[in-house]
Amino acid sequence: MVIKVFVANVAGSTAIKKKQQDVVGFLEANRIDFEERDIACNEDNRKWMRDNVPGEKKPQNGIPLPPQIFNEEQYCGDFDSFFDAKEGNEIYSFLGLAPHLGTKDISRSPLIEDSVVANSTEPAEGHDEEDDPMTEEGEEQDS
Repeated sequence: MVIKVFVANVAGSTAIKKKQQDVVGFLEANRIDFEERDIACNEDNRKWMRDNVPGEKKPQNGIPLPPQIFNEEQYCGDFDSFFDAKEGNEIYSFLGLAPHLGTKDISRSPLIEDSVVANSTEPAEGHDEEDDPMTEEGEEQDS
């Protein structure tokens, strides 16, 4: 499945540019595959986007503004719904994708819990500090 983000590479509004950058930057940072579709320079992309945003999601003037997000042909949402999903740690559900290991979109598994303990500064369950061969100063204890 391919995530399609409809953007206007020649956007007059700084608010639209910022929203587009937020969506694209988040997808890139999280290594989520996507395609950018420019609606400013490609009439076919603009027409497709406008025709495929559901009526109840279109603004009063009937012209949806970028960014608009789709999973193949399935409409996911606009920037506001993307932002809400991101803040609620539900981005994979929003995009219609299977969650990646380590995201909060999936239930905790022993593998994830082990990695959290491994990266923790507190001793793991069943591990006593007395068993640690290092003292507080970082010097080895005499045996």
